[in-house]
Amino acid sequence: MDLMTNKNDVMIKSKQYLEVNWQEVKETWTKWWNKELDRPMVVLERLEPGDGLKFPAGVNLPVFSDFDDSPLQFPLDMEVNKLLDHYQKRLEYTRYYGDAFPRFWPNFGPGIIAGFLGAKVEYAHENKTIWFDIGKKLPIKDFNPRFNPDNVYWQRVKEITSAAVERWGNKVQVAFTDLGGNLDILSAVVEDQELLTGMLLNPDDLRQVTDALTSTWLKYYNELYAIIKDQDLGTSPWAHIFSPGKSYMLQSDMAVMIDTSMFEQYVLPDLKTCCDNLEHAFYHLDGKEQLQHLDLLLSIENLHGIQWIPGAGNPPPEEWMDVLKKIRDAGKLCQLYVSPGGAMKIKNELGAKGFAFYIWSETSDSEASELIEYLYKP
Repeated sequence: MDLMTNKNDVMIKSKQYLEVNWQEVKETWTKWWNKELDRPMVVLERLEPGDGLKFPAGVNLPVFSDFDDSPLQFPLDMEVNKLLDHYQKRLEYTRYYGDAFPRFWPNFGPGIIAGFLGAKVEYAHENKTIWFDIGKKLPIKDFNPRFNPDNVYWQRVKEITSAAVERWGNKVQVAFTDLGGNLDILSAVVEDQELLTGMLLNPDDLRQVTDALTSTWLKYYNELYAIIKDQDLGTSPWAHIFSPGKSYMLQSDMAVMIDTSMFEQYVLPDLKTCCDNLEHAFYHLDGKEQLQHLDLLLSIENLHGIQWIPGAGNPPPEEWMDVLKKIRDAGKLCQLYVSPGGAMKIKNELGAKGFAFYIWSETSDSEASELIEYLYKP
């Protein structure tokens, strides 16, 4: 294995999940959150058999690259440790570089709180997508979101999260399932047309429901945090970000359908409340249609950063330098999913301080090391 050292004598090498120095992970990410780090965070992962490991007969790298991460691919009554064996294989074949860290994310779909509140969760094996269907959708005034400890999907999420914490202890961080955003959850149980017209015609009813959803969201979050914190490995959302304390990637996919005045009235209060209850909050800015809301997002004092996802069919993140510059000039951090070339372009044009790059690579050890060495350099 090639080892390389940058000008700051930082050893850059690949690691397997049992070799990660968690104290170093905590210290480096803490510096990044505090804006004390003069380099970017580089989370680079690749799949390759480790020393002494061989792929099972008939299994090759492309199969693992097309890995299905949702526990919903298995029956709800499947024995939980048998289910976790599936993810154990992934951990064993993953190499971690730079600021990457081993994690297990129980993916129950974006906005699983809709399932906790009564929607049926449907998993499509052919394209690995997850849908929420409540059957006959409710009028806004009839929807009363409350924490339900007996819901079958909540019980399964809690069971898997607890079992993963027990299985991997202080070796693999267990991330939060994707709880969703308030309007996204609401859209799964309320007719879309009524939701949109309710913003105009029934603002009091809608605000009452969105406020209740925020409280319910925080209850589910804190219940999961009570399980995850026992690892003493910090937290991460579905995105590849590490925090030593409470963190989350907040979102509102419905924001692409509303103007800034509606965003300010129905989404911003939820985001502010969640940010005030988290130590490190990010926002998932997904699609160019959401750029109209960027100024409002940047005005949230306790929102630490923006994840920019241009959306399907749009140029990749490195082609939006004005957006990236605006985020960083506002004093916010920025997380991106980029190619090696994309990360280098951003570093060359804007400098890389304040960015967290997630890079999935199929390059060799030496090529991955050279990339990180380049990105780490001042």
